[in-house]
Amino acid sequence: MVITDGTPLVLGSGSPRRREILTSLGVPIVVVVGSVDETVRANEDPETYLRRVVADKLVAAVAKLARAEDAPAVLVADTIVVVDGEILGKPRDERDAVALLTRIVGRTHRVQTRYALLVGGSIDGQRVERTVESLVTMRAANADVVARYAATGEGLDKAGAYAAQGIGTFLVERIEGSFTNVVGLPAREVVGDLMELGLLRDFPRAPE
Repeated sequence: MVITDGTPLVLGSGSPRRREILTSLGVPIVVVVGSVDETVRANEDPETYLRRVVADKLVAAVAKLARAEDAPAVLVADTIVVVDGEILGKPRDERDAVALLTRIVGRTHRVQTRYALLVGGSIDGQRVERTVESLVTMRAANADVVARYAATGEGLDKAGAYAAQGIGTFLVERIEGSFTNVVGLPAREVVGDLMELGLLRDFPRAPE
C-alpha cells in the first residue's frame, strides 16, 4: 500500500507545525492522536526520554486507528531543546518563558527530533526510527527584548519558548543542520525514508 489521497499517511501528532510541513510537501495525511505522558522523569537523559515518548506515541496512535489494516503508514515524532544536557520543555506561563529564553539567548543549544515511521497499522510491522539533531545559535538579547518576545505568546506552546519560523526568527543567529527539524519534523529525512520504503511513488507530484 502506498500513500495517496485515498490512503493518507497517519500522523500521530497534534502539532500544527508537523501538519504544515507534510502538507507543504504534498504528502496526504490524516491526524490520529493518542494520549501520552510527556513528563520528563527523574534522571531521564534526552536520548532515553525521546525513545520512550516516541515509542509511546506510536502505540497510542495505532490503538486509535479504527481500521489499522487500511493505514499505509503511521508517523509519530517528538522534538526537544537541550541545554547543558537538560531538556527544556514548553513554558508553563509567560514568566517561565522568560526564564527559558534567558537560558538560551547568546549561546548555542541542540534541537533533537526523533520520529518513528511504522509501515502499515500493525505495531509489529516494519518500522524506521531516527533522531535528527540541529544546532541553533541564538543572538544575545537583553532582558527587555526577552520579556517583549515572551509577551507575544508565540512560544508558550513550544519547547524552549520560541518559534524559529515566526517572530522568534529575529533571535536565531545561525542554524547548523535541518531547519524543519527545529520547527518540528526533519523533512528531508522523513521523505527519504518514505521513498525508501516504497510508500511515496512519483514524488514530488505537481498540484492537480
